[in-house]
Amino acid sequence: MFERTSHSTPGGTISNEPRINDRIHVPEVRLVGPAGEQVGIVRIEDALRLAREADLDLVEVAPMARPPVCKLMDYGKFKYEAAQKARESRRNQTNTVIKEMKLRPKIDGHDYETKKGHVVRFLKAGDKVKITIMFRGREQSRPELGFNLLKKLADDVVEDGTVESAPKQDGRNMLMVLAPTRKKTEAKAEVEAIKAAKAAVRAASAEAERIEQANLRAAAPSVAAPKKRRGPSDNMDADIDV
Repeated sequence: MFERTSHSTPGGTISNEPRINDRIHVPEVRLVGPAGEQVGIVRIEDALRLAREADLDLVEVAPMARPPVCKLMDYGKFKYEAAQKARESRRNQTNTVIKEMKLRPKIDGHDYETKKGHVVRFLKAGDKVKITIMFRGREQSRPELGFNLLKKLADDVVEDGTVESAPKQDGRNMLMVLAPTRKKTEAKAEVEAIKAAKAAVRAASAEAERIEQANLRAAAPSVAAPKKRRGPSDNMDADIDV
């Protein structure tokens, strides 16, 4: 990785690009070859000559060293490959999404199971979930109800999520944050794999049905066309005059 320094360009703007070729103004440099081999300390004129002879650029990779370290490389190719890697990295990045699920301290069993199902679905998709217990009226004097409910929920979804932020009181509410056990990219990849598998099964079933229908049509007996009954005129010679 380059050690970059800010320097002014002729237009007056600040650039974070490493100095290359004639922009390197030092009497000597520690030169590194294109394959990473150590050439040693050489005069800047000799380093520039070697770069021209190899049709490469002289790039200052460690300007703070004494003397600065420079490397022979194709700088245009290096910048292109670095940009490609950065673009691929951004494409693979996924934004962290925090879902929220609100519960009451005295939630009934059916509602609890429904909301727990939503929490599991969010976690399986790779999203964090903020659980909010809402206290009303006299419920605020019973914080243990909310704490016990959050602990029960954390235990019930332990296969898909872990407690990232322990239960804590926030005014009239109690909060807890669950984090998925798998990364979002892994969860997304699994979902895509499941979709692809289902599509393959559907395609195979459709092909099997098509083959079965074709075999049935081939095995069905052909219906013979009815024979035409011969009439009196069919026995007469067309060349005989009647």
